[in-house]
Amino acid sequence: MNHYTLALFLHVAGDIGIFIGLGVQLLCLTPLRRAQRVEQVRLIAGLVRTADIISTTGALLTITTGLYMGLTAWNLQIGWIAVALGSIIVLILPLIAGVIEPRTKAVVKLAGEAEAGPIPAALGKHIHDPILATGLQTAAAIVLGIVFLMTTKPALVGSIITMAVALALGLVSGLPFWIKRRQKV
Repeated sequence: MNHYTLALFLHVAGDIGIFIGLGVQLLCLTPLRRAQRVEQVRLIAGLVRTADIISTTGALLTITTGLYMGLTAWNLQIGWIAVALGSIIVLILPLIAGVIEPRTKAVVKLAGEAEAGPIPAALGKHIHDPILATGLQTAAAIVLGIVFLMTTKPALVGSIITMAVALALGLVSGLPFWIKRRQKV
């Protein structure tokens, strides 16, 4: 086994970690939205925190090994590699740091501070925030788009189209959360 093969394995393992983390967070949205008591939210929030650690670790592993392979065996200027790296920098990192993390942390914090019993309005507002749900689904779609680039290795134009489609699908998949929110108002 050579270094590239090991890096490729760790890269794929990191991708799996990202999908596990995002998947658990997405799956937690349903019971969070159905929770009636703060105690239920706290329990689910613990799963969300664990999933966040898994996806963050997977992302760091994926980025590190991807850069290693890009610098040693490939070329960072190859279309699909440049678009994948650009998608991480321009789409994924701001989405996670600016949208998903602050909203997830707010739910965890408010659940930890709330007294046992019915869910307070402020916590309920954060739980039902359509931006959080849309952000998670969009992150998952973008990561899936990057995996598509890694496996099919399209040219620059095809890579850009792939990521535009992934972004659009992620955003459109969040529409039901916005519609549901409007119906409640």
